[in-house]
Amino acid sequence: MCIGIPMQVVAVDGFTATCVDGAQRSVVDTTLVGAPQPGDWLLVFLGSAREILDESTARTMRDAVAAVASVMAGDHHIDHLFGDLIDREPLLPAHLQHLTKEA
Repeated sequence: MCIGIPMQVVAVDGFTATCVDGAQRSVVDTTLVGAPQPGDWLLVFLGSAREILDESTARTMRDAVAAVASVMAGDHHIDHLFGDLIDREPLLPAHLQHLTKEA
């Protein structure tokens, strides 16, 4: 399975950035996103940055990746990683909401 991983920039050198994800350090190609700054968050897929993320989005994505890793390891206690979803009704995208309205 290949997924994008949010990583934080610690150094920039031309069209590459040294990024961290926990203890893992990687050199990432930033050609597609321009020049990030140290402290920025990038969505990294196969060694290339695809998007510059705000910190809140990066943290939400990191929690989702941590949940997948936990479940794969047999730990199904992941509710704390989805605080934004617990105790609320699911929302349909705007273009589908009309389907639930009574005629």
